[in-house]
Amino acid sequence: MRHQKCILLVLSLAISAASNATEPPPPGTVLSAANITAYAEFIDETLVKLIADGDFTLEVTKSESFPVHPEFAKATEQYRGQPSLPDEPGILNNYIAGRPFPEPPEIDDPRAGDKIAWNLRYAYGGDSGQVEPFYWQYRNMRSGKIERELSFAGKTLRFKHRVVMDPVPDLPNNQSQIFNGLYLQVLDPSDIRNTQVLIHRLEDDTRQEEGWLYLGTQRRVRRLPTGQNTDAFLGSDIMIEDFLGYNGRLMDMEWRYLGTVKVLMPFFRHNELDLSDRAFGADDFRFVEFFGQGNCFPKIHWQYRTAYLVEAVPKWKQHPLSKRLYYIDAETFTPAYGRLYDNSGNLWKFAVAGFSHPDHHLTQNRGSHVPVLDAVTMIDLQARHCTTLQARTVVNTTENRASDFAVQALRKKGR
Repeated sequence: MRHQKCILLVLSLAISAASNATEPPPPGTVLSAANITAYAEFIDETLVKLIADGDFTLEVTKSESFPVHPEFAKATEQYRGQPSLPDEPGILNNYIAGRPFPEPPEIDDPRAGDKIAWNLRYAYGGDSGQVEPFYWQYRNMRSGKIERELSFAGKTLRFKHRVVMDPVPDLPNNQSQIFNGLYLQVLDPSDIRNTQVLIHRLEDDTRQEEGWLYLGTQRRVRRLPTGQNTDAFLGSDIMIEDFLGYNGRLMDMEWRYLGTVKVLMPFFRHNELDLSDRAFGADDFRFVEFFGQGNCFPKIHWQYRTAYLVEAVPKWKQHPLSKRLYYIDAETFTPAYGRLYDNSGNLWKFAVAGFSHPDHHLTQNRGSHVPVLDAVTMIDLQARHCTTLQARTVVNTTENRASDFAVQALRKKGR
Protein backbone atom coordinates (compact mmCIF):
# COMPACT_ATOMS: atom_id res chain seq x y z
CA MET A 1 0.00 0.00 0.00
CA ARG A 2 2.77 2.39 0.96
CA HIS A 3 4.59 1.46 -2.25
CA GLN A 4 1.48 2.28 -4.32
CA LYS A 5 1.16 5.67 -2.59
CA CYS A 6 4.79 6.44 -3.42
CA ILE A 7 4.19 5.62 -7.06
CA LEU A 8 1.08 7.82 -7.16
CA LEU A 9 2.99 10.66 -5.52
CA VAL A 10 5.83 10.40 -8.05
CA LEU A 11 3.37 10.35 -10.96
CA SER A 12 1.50 13.33 -9.53
CA LEU A 13 4.70 15.36 -9.20
CA ALA A 14 5.79 14.37 -12.71
CA ILE A 15 2.46 15.43 -14.23
CA SER A 16 2.52 18.68 -12.28
CA ALA A 17 6.04 19.47 -13.45
CA ALA A 18 5.22 18.52 -17.04
CA SER A 19 2.16 20.73 -17.16
CA ASN A 20 4.04 23.73 -15.78
CA ALA A 21 7.11 23.83 -18.02
CA THR A 22 8.90 27.16 -17.95
CA GLU A 23 11.43 26.51 -20.73
CA PRO A 24 10.48 26.03 -24.39
CA PRO A 25 11.42 22.78 -26.09
CA PRO A 26 15.06 22.85 -27.25
CA PRO A 27 15.95 22.47 -30.94
CA GLY A 28 15.69 18.87 -32.07
CA THR A 29 12.72 18.12 -29.81
CA VAL A 30 9.85 16.30 -31.50
CA LEU A 31 6.51 17.07 -29.89
CA SER A 32 4.24 14.05 -29.86
CA ALA A 33 1.37 12.57 -27.88
CA ALA A 34 3.97 11.32 -25.38
CA ASN A 35 5.35 14.73 -24.37
CA ILE A 36 2.95 17.43 -25.59
CA THR A 37 1.60 18.04 -22.09
CA ALA A 38 5.04 19.30 -21.05
CA TYR A 39 5.07 21.97 -23.75
CA ALA A 40 1.39 22.83 -24.18
CA GLU A 41 1.94 26.47 -23.18
CA PHE A 42 4.25 27.03 -26.15
CA ILE A 43 1.77 26.26 -28.90
CA ASP A 44 -1.86 26.91 -29.82
CA GLU A 45 -4.42 24.78 -27.99
CA THR A 46 -5.81 23.35 -31.24
CA LEU A 47 -2.40 22.07 -32.26
CA VAL A 48 -1.93 20.67 -28.77
CA LYS A 49 -5.10 18.60 -29.18
CA LEU A 50 -4.15 17.44 -32.69
CA ILE A 51 -0.76 16.31 -31.44
CA ALA A 52 -2.26 14.68 -28.33
CA ASP A 53 -4.71 12.80 -30.56
CA GLY A 54 -1.81 11.44 -32.60
CA ASP A 55 -2.72 13.34 -35.76
CA PHE A 56 0.84 14.59 -36.28
CA THR A 57 4.17 15.38 -34.63
CA LEU A 58 6.03 18.69 -34.59
CA GLU A 59 9.81 19.13 -34.81
CA VAL A 60 11.46 22.14 -33.18
CA THR A 61 14.42 23.88 -34.82
CA LYS A 62 16.68 26.68 -33.64
CA SER A 63 15.27 30.19 -33.68
CA GLU A 64 16.80 32.78 -35.95
CA SER A 65 16.08 36.27 -37.16
CA PHE A 66 14.11 36.98 -40.34
CA PRO A 67 15.21 40.64 -40.63
CA VAL A 68 13.15 43.02 -42.75
CA HIS A 69 14.73 44.55 -45.82
CA PRO A 70 17.15 47.41 -44.96
CA GLU A 71 15.25 49.80 -47.24
CA PHE A 72 11.98 48.93 -45.50
CA ALA A 73 13.62 49.43 -42.09
CA LYS A 74 15.04 52.75 -43.30
CA ALA A 75 11.62 53.97 -44.41
CA THR A 76 10.08 52.85 -41.11
CA GLU A 77 12.55 55.03 -39.19
CA GLN A 78 12.24 57.95 -41.60
CA TYR A 79 8.45 58.16 -41.18
CA ARG A 80 8.20 56.93 -37.59
CA GLY A 81 5.33 58.64 -35.75
CA GLN A 82 3.83 60.15 -38.89
CA PRO A 83 0.94 57.73 -39.69
CA SER A 84 -2.22 58.09 -37.61
CA LEU A 85 -5.69 56.57 -37.34
CA PRO A 86 -8.81 58.77 -37.40
CA ASP A 87 -12.11 57.60 -35.93
CA GLU A 88 -13.41 56.50 -39.34
CA PRO A 89 -12.66 52.84 -40.18
CA GLY A 90 -10.54 51.95 -43.19
CA ILE A 91 -8.47 55.14 -43.18
CA LEU A 92 -4.77 55.57 -42.44
CA ASN A 93 -3.52 59.14 -42.49
CA ASN A 94 -0.05 60.27 -43.56
CA TYR A 95 1.36 56.88 -44.50
CA ILE A 96 4.30 57.02 -46.92
CA ALA A 97 6.38 53.86 -46.55
CA GLY A 98 7.74 51.29 -44.11
CA ARG A 99 5.87 49.88 -41.12
CA PRO A 100 3.11 52.32 -40.13
CA PHE A 101 3.20 51.53 -36.39
CA PRO A 102 6.61 50.13 -35.40
CA GLU A 103 6.15 50.37 -31.63
CA PRO A 104 5.10 47.18 -29.79
CA PRO A 105 1.31 47.09 -29.23
CA GLU A 106 -0.07 47.89 -25.80
CA ILE A 107 -2.96 45.92 -24.38
CA ASP A 108 -4.68 49.05 -23.03
CA ASP A 109 -4.56 50.79 -26.44
CA PRO A 110 -8.09 50.52 -27.94
CA ARG A 111 -6.64 50.89 -31.46
CA ALA A 112 -3.87 48.31 -31.03
CA GLY A 113 -5.72 45.76 -33.16
CA ASP A 114 -6.21 48.27 -35.98
CA LYS A 115 -2.53 49.22 -35.89
CA ILE A 116 -1.49 45.58 -36.18
CA ALA A 117 -3.90 45.15 -39.10
CA TRP A 118 -2.33 48.08 -40.95
CA ASN A 119 1.16 46.72 -40.21
CA LEU A 120 -0.04 43.41 -41.65
CA ARG A 121 -1.34 45.16 -44.77
CA TYR A 122 1.94 46.96 -45.43
CA ALA A 123 4.37 44.25 -44.27
CA TYR A 124 7.08 43.74 -46.86
CA GLY A 125 6.40 40.58 -48.83
CA GLY A 126 8.34 41.63 -51.91
CA ASP A 127 7.53 44.04 -54.73
CA SER A 128 6.77 41.19 -57.13
CA GLY A 129 6.24 37.47 -56.67
CA GLN A 130 5.67 34.34 -58.68
CA VAL A 131 4.40 30.96 -57.47
CA GLU A 132 4.70 28.37 -60.23
CA PRO A 133 3.90 25.60 -60.03
CA PHE A 134 1.48 25.82 -57.14
CA TYR A 135 -0.09 22.45 -56.28
CA TRP A 136 -3.38 22.20 -54.38
CA GLN A 137 -4.57 18.83 -53.14
CA TYR A 138 -8.00 18.13 -51.66
CA ARG A 139 -7.67 15.35 -49.09
CA ASN A 140 -9.97 13.18 -47.03
CA MET A 141 -8.41 13.49 -43.58
CA ARG A 142 -9.81 10.17 -42.40
CA SER A 143 -8.54 8.03 -45.26
CA GLY A 144 -5.73 10.17 -46.67
CA LYS A 145 -7.24 9.82 -50.14
CA ILE A 146 -6.42 12.65 -52.56
CA GLU A 147 -9.79 13.54 -54.05
CA ARG A 148 -8.51 16.14 -56.50
CA GLU A 149 -5.29 17.94 -57.44
CA LEU A 150 -5.08 21.35 -59.07
CA SER A 151 -1.99 23.00 -60.50
CA PHE A 152 -1.77 26.81 -60.62
CA ALA A 153 0.43 29.64 -61.76
CA GLY A 154 0.25 32.60 -59.38
CA LYS A 155 1.56 36.16 -59.42
CA THR A 156 1.57 39.19 -57.16
CA LEU A 157 2.65 42.74 -57.92
CA ARG A 158 2.88 45.82 -55.73
CA PHE A 159 1.75 48.93 -57.53
CA LYS A 160 2.40 51.27 -54.60
CA HIS A 161 4.85 51.50 -51.67
CA ARG A 162 7.48 49.48 -53.50
CA VAL A 163 10.77 49.00 -51.66
CA VAL A 164 13.57 47.75 -53.91
CA MET A 165 12.40 47.14 -57.48
CA ASP A 166 12.33 50.08 -59.87
CA PRO A 167 10.30 52.13 -60.14
CA VAL A 168 10.28 53.01 -56.43
CA PRO A 169 7.96 53.79 -54.69
CA ASP A 170 5.05 53.50 -57.18
CA LEU A 171 4.32 52.17 -60.64
CA PRO A 172 3.25 54.88 -63.12
CA ASN A 173 -0.18 55.18 -64.75
CA ASN A 174 -2.05 53.69 -61.83
CA GLN A 175 -5.31 55.56 -62.29
CA SER A 176 -7.28 53.08 -60.17
CA GLN A 177 -4.84 53.49 -57.28
CA ILE A 178 -4.19 49.76 -56.94
CA PHE A 179 -2.01 48.84 -53.99
CA ASN A 180 -1.45 45.18 -54.82
CA GLY A 181 -2.47 42.84 -57.61
CA LEU A 182 -3.07 39.10 -57.22
CA TYR A 183 -3.48 36.67 -60.14
CA LEU A 184 -4.13 32.91 -60.31
CA GLN A 185 -4.43 30.67 -63.36
CA VAL A 186 -5.42 27.01 -63.32
CA LEU A 187 -2.98 24.91 -65.36
CA ASP A 188 -4.56 21.54 -64.64
CA PRO A 189 -6.92 19.55 -64.60
CA SER A 190 -8.42 19.88 -68.06
CA ASP A 191 -12.03 20.44 -66.94
CA ILE A 192 -11.17 23.81 -65.36
CA ARG A 193 -7.94 24.63 -67.21
CA ASN A 194 -7.45 28.34 -67.87
CA THR A 195 -9.84 29.40 -65.12
CA GLN A 196 -8.30 32.65 -63.91
CA VAL A 197 -8.80 34.98 -60.95
CA LEU A 198 -7.62 38.59 -60.81
CA ILE A 199 -7.93 40.74 -57.70
CA HIS A 200 -6.98 44.39 -57.25
CA ARG A 201 -6.44 45.37 -53.62
CA LEU A 202 -6.98 49.12 -53.66
CA GLU A 203 -5.01 51.70 -51.73
CA ASP A 204 -8.25 53.19 -50.43
CA ASP A 205 -9.56 50.61 -47.97
CA THR A 206 -13.00 52.22 -47.94
CA ARG A 207 -13.50 51.17 -51.57
CA GLN A 208 -14.51 47.62 -52.43
CA GLU A 209 -11.70 45.57 -53.90
CA GLU A 210 -12.09 44.75 -57.57
CA GLY A 211 -12.09 41.13 -58.73
CA TRP A 212 -12.67 39.23 -61.96
CA LEU A 213 -13.08 35.58 -62.87
CA TYR A 214 -12.33 34.09 -66.27
CA LEU A 215 -14.10 30.78 -66.84
CA GLY A 216 -12.14 28.64 -69.27
CA THR A 217 -15.20 26.56 -70.14
CA GLN A 218 -17.25 29.64 -71.05
CA ARG A 219 -14.35 31.77 -72.34
CA ARG A 220 -15.65 34.94 -70.77
CA VAL A 221 -14.75 37.34 -67.97
CA ARG A 222 -17.17 38.28 -65.23
CA ARG A 223 -16.83 40.38 -62.12
CA LEU A 224 -16.49 38.62 -58.80
CA PRO A 225 -19.46 39.53 -56.58
CA THR A 226 -18.40 40.66 -53.11
CA GLY A 227 -20.09 37.70 -51.45
CA GLN A 228 -18.16 35.21 -53.56
CA ASN A 229 -14.99 36.05 -51.62
CA THR A 230 -16.33 33.88 -48.81
CA ASP A 231 -17.41 30.92 -50.94
CA ALA A 232 -15.32 27.75 -51.20
CA PHE A 233 -12.80 28.46 -53.96
CA LEU A 234 -13.06 25.83 -56.71
CA GLY A 235 -14.45 23.33 -54.23
CA SER A 236 -11.51 23.58 -51.82
CA ASP A 237 -11.48 24.31 -48.08
CA ILE A 238 -10.16 27.80 -48.86
CA MET A 239 -12.00 31.06 -49.53
CA ILE A 240 -10.66 33.93 -51.65
CA GLU A 241 -10.77 35.95 -48.43
CA ASP A 242 -8.20 33.51 -46.98
CA PHE A 243 -5.57 34.31 -49.63
CA LEU A 244 -2.34 35.77 -48.19
CA GLY A 245 -3.71 35.28 -44.67
CA TYR A 246 -6.47 37.84 -45.15
CA ASN A 247 -7.53 39.12 -48.55
CA GLY A 248 -10.20 41.62 -47.63
CA ARG A 249 -10.80 45.17 -46.55
CA LEU A 250 -9.48 45.96 -43.09
CA MET A 251 -12.58 48.01 -42.36
CA ASP A 252 -14.79 44.93 -42.79
CA MET A 253 -13.34 43.41 -39.62
CA GLU A 254 -13.15 44.49 -36.02
CA TRP A 255 -9.52 43.92 -35.07
CA ARG A 256 -8.74 43.10 -31.43
CA TYR A 257 -5.25 42.71 -29.98
CA LEU A 258 -5.35 39.94 -27.36
CA GLY A 259 -1.73 40.02 -26.22
CA THR A 260 1.85 39.08 -27.06
CA VAL A 261 2.87 35.44 -26.75
CA LYS A 262 6.03 33.36 -27.13
CA VAL A 263 5.10 30.30 -29.14
CA LEU A 264 6.36 27.87 -31.74
CA MET A 265 5.84 29.24 -35.26
CA PRO A 266 6.15 27.54 -38.69
CA PHE A 267 9.42 29.25 -39.69
CA PHE A 268 12.32 27.15 -40.97
CA ARG A 269 15.05 26.62 -43.54
CA HIS A 270 13.71 24.93 -46.66
CA ASN A 271 16.97 23.22 -47.51
CA GLU A 272 17.13 21.55 -44.08
CA LEU A 273 13.74 19.82 -44.39
CA ASP A 274 12.95 16.22 -45.25
CA LEU A 275 11.44 17.16 -48.61
CA SER A 276 9.10 15.29 -50.95
CA ASP A 277 10.21 13.45 -54.09
CA ARG A 278 8.22 15.90 -56.23
CA ALA A 279 10.65 18.20 -58.00
CA PHE A 280 10.47 20.95 -60.63
CA GLY A 281 12.75 22.99 -62.86
CA ALA A 282 16.38 23.04 -63.85
CA ASP A 283 17.30 23.65 -60.21
CA ASP A 284 15.43 20.46 -59.24
CA PHE A 285 13.44 22.33 -56.60
CA ARG A 286 11.80 19.86 -54.22
CA PHE A 287 8.53 20.69 -52.53
CA VAL A 288 7.54 20.42 -48.89
CA GLU A 289 6.17 17.02 -47.95
CA PHE A 290 2.90 16.48 -46.08
CA PHE A 291 2.41 13.83 -43.41
CA GLY A 292 0.36 12.91 -40.35
CA GLN A 293 -3.34 12.09 -40.31
CA GLY A 294 -4.61 12.16 -43.88
CA ASN A 295 -1.27 13.73 -44.92
CA CYS A 296 -2.83 17.06 -43.94
CA PHE A 297 0.19 18.52 -42.10
CA PRO A 298 3.27 20.14 -43.66
CA LYS A 299 6.46 18.30 -42.71
CA ILE A 300 8.31 21.39 -41.57
CA HIS A 301 10.26 22.70 -38.60
CA TRP A 302 8.96 25.17 -36.04
CA GLN A 303 10.84 28.01 -34.32
CA TYR A 304 10.21 29.56 -30.92
CA ARG A 305 9.26 33.17 -31.71
CA THR A 306 7.30 36.16 -30.50
CA ALA A 307 3.80 36.54 -31.94
CA TYR A 308 0.85 38.89 -31.61
CA LEU A 309 -2.44 37.18 -30.92
CA VAL A 310 -5.14 39.02 -32.86
CA GLU A 311 -8.85 38.43 -33.30
CA ALA A 312 -10.70 39.60 -36.42
CA VAL A 313 -14.49 39.68 -36.15
CA PRO A 314 -16.52 40.22 -39.37
CA LYS A 315 -18.92 43.16 -39.28
CA TRP A 316 -21.10 41.51 -41.93
CA LYS A 317 -23.54 39.33 -39.96
CA GLN A 318 -24.09 36.91 -42.86
CA HIS A 319 -20.38 36.14 -43.04
CA PRO A 320 -19.69 32.37 -42.77
CA LEU A 321 -17.17 33.07 -40.01
CA SER A 322 -17.86 34.51 -36.57
CA LYS A 323 -14.16 35.30 -36.08
CA ARG A 324 -10.59 34.59 -37.09
CA LEU A 325 -7.81 34.15 -34.54
CA TYR A 326 -4.33 34.93 -35.88
CA TYR A 327 -0.82 34.30 -34.64
CA ILE A 328 1.10 37.11 -36.37
CA ASP A 329 4.89 36.95 -36.27
CA ALA A 330 6.13 40.05 -34.44
CA GLU A 331 9.31 40.45 -36.49
CA THR A 332 7.88 40.07 -39.99
CA PHE A 333 4.12 40.63 -39.46
CA THR A 334 3.47 37.36 -41.27
CA PRO A 335 0.18 35.61 -40.34
CA ALA A 336 1.57 32.13 -39.78
CA TYR A 337 -1.33 30.15 -38.37
CA GLY A 338 -4.69 30.46 -36.70
CA ARG A 339 -8.21 29.31 -36.02
CA LEU A 340 -11.40 30.02 -37.97
CA TYR A 341 -14.78 29.83 -36.22
CA ASP A 342 -18.08 29.20 -37.99
CA ASN A 343 -21.06 31.53 -37.85
CA SER A 344 -22.36 29.72 -34.76
CA GLY A 345 -19.13 30.36 -32.87
CA ASN A 346 -17.77 26.81 -33.12
CA LEU A 347 -14.20 26.02 -34.12
CA TRP A 348 -14.36 25.15 -37.82
CA LYS A 349 -10.96 25.27 -39.49
CA PHE A 350 -7.31 25.55 -38.65
CA ALA A 351 -4.80 27.10 -41.03
CA VAL A 352 -1.01 26.84 -41.13
CA ALA A 353 1.27 28.70 -43.54
CA GLY A 354 4.92 27.62 -43.47
CA PHE A 355 7.65 30.13 -44.35
CA SER A 356 11.27 29.47 -45.24
CA HIS A 357 14.16 31.80 -44.51
CA PRO A 358 14.96 33.34 -47.94
CA ASP A 359 18.69 32.64 -47.61
CA HIS A 360 17.98 28.91 -47.37
CA HIS A 361 15.62 28.56 -50.30
CA LEU A 362 15.98 29.13 -54.05
CA THR A 363 19.09 31.04 -55.11
CA GLN A 364 16.88 33.81 -56.50
CA ASN A 365 15.39 34.47 -53.05
CA ARG A 366 18.62 34.90 -51.14
CA GLY A 367 19.12 38.38 -49.77
CA SER A 368 15.49 39.35 -50.42
CA HIS A 369 14.65 39.64 -46.70
CA VAL A 370 11.20 38.17 -47.43
CA PRO A 371 9.79 35.09 -45.65
CA VAL A 372 9.16 32.66 -48.51
CA LEU A 373 5.80 30.91 -48.65
CA ASP A 374 6.55 27.20 -48.90
CA ALA A 375 3.48 25.23 -47.84
CA VAL A 376 -0.07 25.77 -46.57
CA THR A 377 -2.75 23.61 -45.06
CA MET A 378 -6.37 24.50 -44.38
CA ILE A 379 -7.95 21.82 -42.21
CA ASP A 380 -11.71 21.54 -41.85
CA LEU A 381 -11.84 20.05 -38.34
CA GLN A 382 -15.59 19.48 -38.47
CA ALA A 383 -15.62 17.60 -41.79
CA ARG A 384 -12.18 16.00 -41.26
CA HIS A 385 -11.02 17.26 -44.62
CA CYS A 386 -8.11 19.43 -45.73
CA THR A 387 -6.66 21.33 -48.66
CA THR A 388 -2.87 21.34 -48.84
CA LEU A 389 -0.72 23.68 -50.93
CA GLN A 390 2.84 23.17 -52.17
CA ALA A 391 4.53 26.27 -53.56
CA ARG A 392 7.63 27.11 -55.55
CA THR A 393 7.86 30.80 -54.73
CA VAL A 394 10.21 33.31 -56.33
CA VAL A 395 10.40 36.71 -54.65
CA ASN A 396 10.98 39.96 -56.57
CA THR A 397 10.83 38.32 -59.97
CA THR A 398 11.47 40.63 -62.90
CA GLU A 399 9.03 38.71 -65.10
CA ASN A 400 5.82 40.34 -63.82
CA ARG A 401 4.41 43.36 -65.63
CA ALA A 402 1.55 45.67 -64.72
CA SER A 403 -0.14 44.61 -67.95
CA ASP A 404 -0.34 41.03 -66.58
CA PHE A 405 -2.81 42.36 -64.01
CA ALA A 406 -5.19 44.00 -66.48
CA VAL A 407 -8.60 42.52 -67.25
CA GLN A 408 -7.67 42.32 -70.93
CA ALA A 409 -4.86 39.91 -70.02
CA LEU A 410 -7.43 37.38 -68.78
CA ARG A 411 -9.04 37.21 -72.21
CA LYS A 412 -5.68 37.06 -73.97
CA LYS A 413 -4.44 34.13 -71.88
CA GLY A 414 -7.78 32.40 -72.21
CA ARG A 415 -7.67 32.15 -75.99
